[in-house]
Amino acid sequence: MTDPALDRPTDGPAGAAPAAGVAAPPAEELLPLRGYTVAVTAARRSEELGALLDRRGARVVHAPAIRIVPLADDADLVAATREVLAAPVDLVVATTGVGFRGWLEAAEAWDLPLREHLQHARVLARGPKARGAIRGAGLVDAWSPASESSAEVLEHLLSGAEGPLPGRRIAVQLHGDPLPELVSGLVRAGAEVVKVPVYRWVLPEDTAPLRRLVATIAGRGVDAVTFTSAPAAASLLQVASEEGVRAGVLTAFAEAVLPVAVGPVTAAPLEAAGIRTVQPERARLGALARSVVTELPARHPVLAAGRHTLQVRGHAAVLDGRLVELPPGPMAVLRALARRPGVVVSRPDLLAELSGGGDAHAVEMAVTRLRAALGAPVVETVVKRGYRLAAGV
Repeated sequence: MTDPALDRPTDGPAGAAPAAGVAAPPAEELLPLRGYTVAVTAARRSEELGALLDRRGARVVHAPAIRIVPLADDADLVAATREVLAAPVDLVVATTGVGFRGWLEAAEAWDLPLREHLQHARVLARGPKARGAIRGAGLVDAWSPASESSAEVLEHLLSGAEGPLPGRRIAVQLHGDPLPELVSGLVRAGAEVVKVPVYRWVLPEDTAPLRRLVATIAGRGVDAVTFTSAPAAASLLQVASEEGVRAGVLTAFAEAVLPVAVGPVTAAPLEAAGIRTVQPERARLGALARSVVTELPARHPVLAAGRHTLQVRGHAAVLDGRLVELPPGPMAVLRALARRPGVVVSRPDLLAELSGGGDAHAVEMAVTRLRAALGAPVVETVVKRGYRLAAGV
């Protein structure tokens, strides 16, 4: 129960006041992502991104959407390299650092003089990692786009900034995506394009985590999903279609689940499907994690409930700065009440929020458990009508 004079719980399992003469324990630091569940779809550096989110308090779910298959022993890469070596190359487009380095290393393993052959070409880098790989190989990066996008690379080349394209020989290092717009745009402009498939993306060997994730997204069981590559985004949508939950996934991203992409290239398959994404200013894992920290709590305002402050997060509530973990039933009730602060929500409407269904008794039990967990009078009963969050004072 609650002592009205003190407006704090005097007994009960959650939020109980300390006994007289006993010092209250120091308040636990409330990390910005405590109470939230964030999914990581990355294949590479997934542990690094997961650690960044975990340190900020998130419950992290790993569900790789792709895996990288290197082509160092692949006949296609050998054939493409020999084709590049068959005649002088005017321009080279390096799209990824790991891919460009892998290509040069594979050529060295085959005793093919690729590095020397490219010394006389103008090498364009799609982004800073590709630029670093070019410089690391002793080559000169001629230009790179501010947007780190293939579209800007194509625009630059079509503008004539690197000279006329008809008859020019251009090698394009692919990064798992065939880059049809870039390649076809250069071909239409009259260039001879040699595609170099350094590696490719395929589904993970174990697709069970990804299949569970798309169902969880559709059921709004995660609060945010992070994407670090366009193939991973496309793969998640593909698996959602295969599992018959694509419509639910799209609706969840539109209404409840935050999609965070590391940059515009990664976001492209999602945007094409009508999913509006959040993106950091710089395409880096640290910036991606900071975007989640900034955007996710901002979606859930801090409410005034009686004399208390209340924020409803993904699977927990923050009451007066204190995190309260809640079971699914009480959490569903609190989320429904918080959507309309101060407005009475009927028992039938609250019953519809409970995944297990049941009757009016199930609602009463969920409310009782919610009040016990919160330990503060923030949920009011309105006789014969339902329940509401207490109005702020």
